[in-house]
Order: sequence, then C-alpha cells, then structure tokens
Amino acid sequence: MALIHLDAGVVIGFLDAEDTHHDASRAVLEEALRSGHRLAMASSAFAECLVGPARRSEAAVGTVRDLFDRFPITVLPLTAETAVVAARLRARRPAVRLPDAIVIATAIEHEADQLVTTDRKWPSARVLKLAVVVRHM
Repeated sequence: MALIHLDAGVVIGFLDAEDTHHDASRAVLEEALRSGHRLAMASSAFAECLVGPARRSEAAVGTVRDLFDRFPITVLPLTAETAVVAARLRARRPAVRLPDAIVIATAIEHEADQLVTTDRKWPSARVLKLAVVVRHM
C-alpha cells in the first residue's frame, strides 16, 4: 500500500466539475481508493483547498472537510524538521515557491511514494533530487 501525497490543485480540481483538472483529479483519487493506497496532504495545502469554500460559506468548508474524512485524506502538520527541509529545497531551487517547497518537504518527510500535483511548473523529482515520484497531471 503506497502513500500518495496530494498537492492542493488535485483536491480543488476534484471538487470543481468545471476545473481543467477535474477528470484527472477524479481518476487519481479513484485509483488510490481502488488500490487501497493511503492519501495525505500538507496542512498548508489543505488550507489552500479551503480558501474558495471559505469565501462561499461555512457549509462549503464543511463539505470539503467531509470529503477528507470520507476518502480519508490525512492532513499532515508542518513540523520544524519539515520547515528545514523546505528551506533547504527553496535555497537550492529559488524558482520553487515556499508554499510548494513546504508541500514537497512534507511528502519527503513522510516518505511518500508519490507526490501528485496539477502544477506543471514544478521541476521533476530527478531535478529536485528526490526519492519521491512527482506526478504532474
């Protein structure tokens, strides 16, 4: 059973049927469930998923939280060690924004097998010198 770490765009795409990434996001989540993989997300990415719903209503926030419980998607905390890994990554690759570095560092720290993102600007795992597989949708 693999640990699949999700970037915010995957969940945002899944929740919005009009989103460009909806079909791919749905396929990733369905495959993970079918295969019995564990799903996780950095707490910073979870917050990003909640911004749009928070603009609409508390009920919309509740819908997203319910989704995380149903799948389930574990929300992983930002620890001091994760912050150090993110800072080192950002220092080596200035083009990687700090929020993205935190997501990547969280995946590294929790030894994710795969990190799925909708952000095609992210460098590959090879370029980042990561053991985790970065899958661009």
